[in-house]
Amino acid sequence: MDEAAPRPADPGLIDRFGRRAVDLRVSLTDRCNLRCTYCMPAEGLAWLPSSEVLTDDEVIRLVRIAVAHLGVEDVRFTGGEPLIRPGLTRIITEVAALDRRPQMSLTTNGIGLERTAVALRDAGLDRINVSLDTLDDDRFATLTRRRRLHDVLAGLRAAADAGLTPVKINTVLMRGINDDEAPALLAFALEHGYELRFIEQMPLDAQHGWDRASMVTAEEILRDLRAAFTLLPDPIARGGAPAETWLVEGHQALGGGPARVGVIGTVTRPFCGDCDRTRLTADGQVRACLFATDESDLRAALRSGASDEELADRWRIAMWGKRAGHGIDDPSFLQPARPMSAIGG
Repeated sequence: MDEAAPRPADPGLIDRFGRRAVDLRVSLTDRCNLRCTYCMPAEGLAWLPSSEVLTDDEVIRLVRIAVAHLGVEDVRFTGGEPLIRPGLTRIITEVAALDRRPQMSLTTNGIGLERTAVALRDAGLDRINVSLDTLDDDRFATLTRRRRLHDVLAGLRAAADAGLTPVKINTVLMRGINDDEAPALLAFALEHGYELRFIEQMPLDAQHGWDRASMVTAEEILRDLRAAFTLLPDPIARGGAPAETWLVEGHQALGGGPARVGVIGTVTRPFCGDCDRTRLTADGQVRACLFATDESDLRAALRSGASDEELADRWRIAMWGKRAGHGIDDPSFLQPARPMSAIGG
C-alpha cells in the first residue's frame, strides 16, 4: 500500500486500506469512580485539567460534524466513567435532535445507572453496555478496589426496565482471579436477558503491566463456555462488529429470538481489517485506532475558530493515515502512553 497515495475526494472517514469509519466512540471524561486493576493504579491517575476537556457544546458540535459531514451512523459515549459527566443527558438530547440521528449507546461501569437510566432513555439513548467482571462481592472488591457490586446489578436491572435494550455486559477475565466464572456469568446473563461479551485483556493499563502470557484468551473462554453450554454458529454476518458471536442452544433472548454470547478477541483474533471505528478523546483528540501512538488535535483548531468543514477535513486526514492493524504481535509494538480510561472504550 502506497502511504503517499493522495486521499480521494470522498466525504467520509476512509483510510488507505478501504475501510470506512461509521462508528464514533466519544470519551466524555478520563475520570472514573472505580479503580479496576487492569486499568489504573489504586490511587488513580493525574486527571485532565478541566480547561483541557471539551465542553458540552464542543462535544455536541464535533459529534454533529461527524454525523452531518463525515457519515458517522453510530455514536458510543464512553469514559472513564461517562455517568459522572454533569452534562451527559444534555449531550444525548442534542445529538438525538440531529437531522440525521445516529444510533446512540453508552458504556458504563453501572454505578449510578439505577437513578439515571430513565433520564438517559428519555434523552434519546438507545441502549447501554455495562462492565461486570464477576458475580462475587469479594472478587468485585479485589478487581475494582470498591465494594459496589450491588450498585452495578441494580443498574443493570434499571437499564433493562427502562428499555435500554439489548443490555450488554462487558467482561474481562483475569487469570487466577475470575477466570473460572465464564459459565456462571453466561448463566446469569441468560437468566436476566442480557447479552454477554467477553473481552480479552488488552495492553491499555496505566501501569504497563500487561503480559500476553497471563492473558485469558478467546479460545480458553470458548472452551469453558462449551463445557457448560452448546454454542452454535451465528448466522448473522459479523460485519464490522468487534465481537464474534454464537447462539446459545436452548435459550431465548428477551423479546424473542435466540440468545447470543460474544467474544472480543482483540489480541489473539484481531478484526482490524473490518474496523469501522473512529475515536474522540475527552480533550478533543482524534484517534484512528485504539492502540494508536499518535493523535490529531481537533480541540485547538476548534477553539481557534475553525469552520465545520475545516474540522471535518482535519478528521478525514487523521483517518486516512490509519494503520492496517494494531500490531500487537509485531516486535516493534509500543503500548499507547494513554491508558484505556483516557482513550475511551
